[in-house]
Amino acid sequence: MQKTYSQPTSRREALGSTLRRAWDSDLAWSFRHSPMAILASFTTLVFFLLALFAPWIAPQNAFDPGAIRLEDGFLEPMERSSSTGMLYVLGTDSQGRDILSAILYGSRISLLVGFASVGFSMVLGVTLGLIAGFVGGRTDALIMRIADIQLSFPAILIALLVFGIGRGLIPPSQHEQMAIIVLIIAIGLSHWAQYARTVRGSTMVEKGKEYVQAARVMGRSSLAIMREHVLPNVIGPVLVIATINLALAIIEEATLSFLGVGVPPTQPSLGTLIRVGQQFLFSGEWWILLFPSLALIILALAVNLFGDWLRDALNPRLK
Repeated sequence: MQKTYSQPTSRREALGSTLRRAWDSDLAWSFRHSPMAILASFTTLVFFLLALFAPWIAPQNAFDPGAIRLEDGFLEPMERSSSTGMLYVLGTDSQGRDILSAILYGSRISLLVGFASVGFSMVLGVTLGLIAGFVGGRTDALIMRIADIQLSFPAILIALLVFGIGRGLIPPSQHEQMAIIVLIIAIGLSHWAQYARTVRGSTMVEKGKEYVQAARVMGRSSLAIMREHVLPNVIGPVLVIATINLALAIIEEATLSFLGVGVPPTQPSLGTLIRVGQQFLFSGEWWILLFPSLALIILALAVNLFGDWLRDALNPRLK
């Protein structure tokens, strides 16, 4: 009976010890004493939860054709429908869609594209950076020259080019179904070079250390050394870049959608809502443009501020 009750107790003690060490760490202390980091992380979390639970929170499915009421078009904020009595907190657009519901559903696509594109670019950039820094030679020169060429162009132009090529390779009948996937790949390919250059520099430092030499003497393969020994020691700066690039990816997706080359109108994101709203700006329906724009600005600013704090907290030169 002693063995039966001692294992759960030891596990709880180990978990409690781990949580106490995490709470007392320098990073946690810096977070608790940074009101800007707390506010930015809270705002980002609220946006994420609202987007995740949009089907249950939103007053209506803004992109369901059956929910559209043309008689409720162009209702101002806090105005009720004359037919259903429904209160539209942020007003409606030209088709009678609730702006609040459209923002909640549009945030889902913006966050999906942002997280997926950052994940794709991070995996690609970290892999190429590890190979370039560990192998060296012509492989390093080839990967870095490609990265240098890409970094000489704005990311939005690279994304436009990749998106255009991707659309050209897909049959027209599948453009709408594959639009989000092509958009994720296009944005991801426009940001991988930053990860590659950062990881390559850190890898060149780590591969000359004694633990790597010891792993080679033990007969570990180069792939195992890179994956199990070098990668955990170079991943810190990558997380900072990923956090900052998340805001850039969200803005880049909104820019592409605003230009009409992003997600299809049947699955609009925040950028698509802004593109639709600007058509009615000078006719007096200001709320159709204002509220999606504010949502995009607040979301991107919160993620960017959190990334700035994380960069400063993990930079030993600033401590």
